Amino acid sequence: MNQLKDRTIAAGQPVFITAEIGINHNGEMAIAKQLIDAAAYAGADAVKFQKRTPELCVPEDQKNVIRETPWGVMTYMEYRERMEFDLDQYDELGSYARERGMILFASPWDLPSLDFLLSLNHPIIKIASASLTFDELVIKASQANKVVVASTGMSTLDQIDHAVSLMKGSNLILCHTTSAYPCELQELNLRMIPTLRDRYKLPIGYSGHELGLSTSLAAVAMGAVFLERHITLNRAMWGSDQAASVEPIGFAKLVRDVRAIEKSLGDGVKKVYDSELTPMKRLRLH
Repeated sequence: MNQLKDRTIAAGQPVFITAEIGINHNGEMAIAKQLIDAAAYAGADAVKFQKRTPELCVPEDQKNVIRETPWGVMTYMEYRERMEFDLDQYDELGSYARERGMILFASPWDLPSLDFLLSLNHPIIKIASASLTFDELVIKASQANKVVVASTGMSTLDQIDHAVSLMKGSNLILCHTTSAYPCELQELNLRMIPTLRDRYKLPIGYSGHELGLSTSLAAVAMGAVFLERHITLNRAMWGSDQAASVEPIGFAKLVRDVRAIEKSLGDGVKKVYDSELTPMKRLRLH
C-alpha cells in the first residue's frame, strides 16, 4: 500500500492517473501551465515532469552537434539547457498544480537532479525506465521516504529483480512499460501487469506510449492501480514525445472512461441485484 497525504495507491482504490508533461512544455512556462490546466480539466490526480542536469545527461559526442529548433540553430547542449526549469520555476509550477487539486512530481535522470527534486519535497519520485539500472540513483530515491514509482521499460526480469531488491522496504509501485515512442500494439504485452503483480507482490501500474486510449483502459481492467500517459496541447507540436502523447480532449475521455471501468469491475462476488428482481418476475418461468 502506498499512502499519500489524502490518497492511497493500491488495489481496490481509484486508479491514480498521472498526466506526463515530461518535456512537452518545450522549456516554456506558459505551455507548462496550459498543460497543467488541461490535466486538471481532465480530472488527473497528478502531473509529472522530467529533470536532467544536461552536462551529465548529454553524451560528450552530442554536446556540440548543431540542431535546428523552433528557437533557432543551436548546439544540442544549448537545447537541453533551454528545456530545464530552475528551482523557482518548479516551485511556481508546483503551487500552480496544487491550486488545481493535483500533485506535481518528476523523474530525475541523474543524482544532482534527484537532490534538486528532494529539496522540493514532492511526495512521489519517479524512476524512469532509462534509470532502472542506475543503482546509486535507485537506492537514494528508495531511501527518501517517498512513494517511488519505477518504470520497467527496456528491462529484463533479472534487471527488474535487481532494482526491486535495492528498493526493498520502500513504498514502491512498479509500472509495466514498453519504451518505444509511439509503441506498436503488438509490443504492449499488457499481460505483464498480472505477471509483475504475481512475481513481486507489489502494486502495479502502467505507463503507456501507444497511440489511442483503448489499451490504457485495458491496462486498468487488468489491474493497473497507477496510470501514466503523456499529455500534449497538440501532437503536431515540435518535440520528440509529442506524437506519442494524448491531447487534452483525449485525456479527459481517458480519465472519464477509467472511472467508468472502476465502477463496472465490482467485487467478483455473484449476486442478484435489486434492479434484476422485476425482470426476473416477468421473464423467469421456471
